[in-house]
Amino acid sequence: MPNDLINNDPLVSQNFFLEIDGEVITMLSGVSGLDVEVDVASIQQVGKNGMSQTVKTVASRNKAGDLSLTRMAPLDATADEIWKWFKTIRDGGLKVTDRAAGRKNGSVVVYDSTRTEVARFNFFNGWPSKIATDGLSADSNDPVKETITLVIERLERAK
Repeated sequence: MPNDLINNDPLVSQNFFLEIDGEVITMLSGVSGLDVEVDVASIQQVGKNGMSQTVKTVASRNKAGDLSLTRMAPLDATADEIWKWFKTIRDGGLKVTDRAAGRKNGSVVVYDSTRTEVARFNFFNGWPSKIATDGLSADSNDPVKETITLVIERLERAK
């Protein structure tokens, strides 16, 4: 009888947090956009006997899409770090002479049930471009959530 193919428990996507500059700033209830992708260069050429060929190779850059972070809406947006950061960008823009002024590095960190870090996605030069609050309804008992769109320049899975 063969050995089991599964030697570890699977990652369970229920314990994850957002870190900015090494400090946990909020719990998250959902994340999408953790896509790590290499750009592909395609070259179409005609070879011997007029036969068309496509050659694909690694291009010179990596792609990074936006991150979409979902969390419970804070009780006081004026005291919340993400809202403060968003308001700074929205009201003041991004200075062309100081790229580090509004952009920040951070991580989405996943923990297992023993509170041990099991995965880390590091992003670089990010800034919040949108905060969307869920629709409100008097018929609902659900907590109010908000979705933050975080524009990033690079994403790496470190663990």
